[in-house]
Amino acid sequence: MVKLIWTEPAILDLDEIADYIALDNYIAANRLVNSLVNKVKRLKDFPLSERIPPEFSDTKHRELIIPPCRVLYYFEDDTVYITHIMRSEQQLRKYMLEDNSVHEESGEYGKISNKI
Repeated sequence: MVKLIWTEPAILDLDEIADYIALDNYIAANRLVNSLVNKVKRLKDFPLSERIPPEFSDTKHRELIIPPCRVLYYFEDDTVYITHIMRSEQQLRKYMLEDNSVHEESGEYGKISNKI
């Protein structure tokens, strides 16, 4: 069975995006987090189904587009590692795809960790 692991940067990214949206619309922020978490869970069934980011064809990372976000992840040893979540309009930088600390699916960081 495929395991799903969220890195600390990914949890913090989602927390930051949700906080920003919640400034204007708490309900929309909550809906986005719930939608994103549920769609990410589907990667356990189809971990290689998403595309490689067009900016970097030489990476093991893939991206799941969930407007207005891009979820960056990679699949290795029957595990999906969620490494970053960013707004679609942000530019992906190579350093973002390097060295992320991992935390189990239950999550330990950020306000959204109880949803993961």
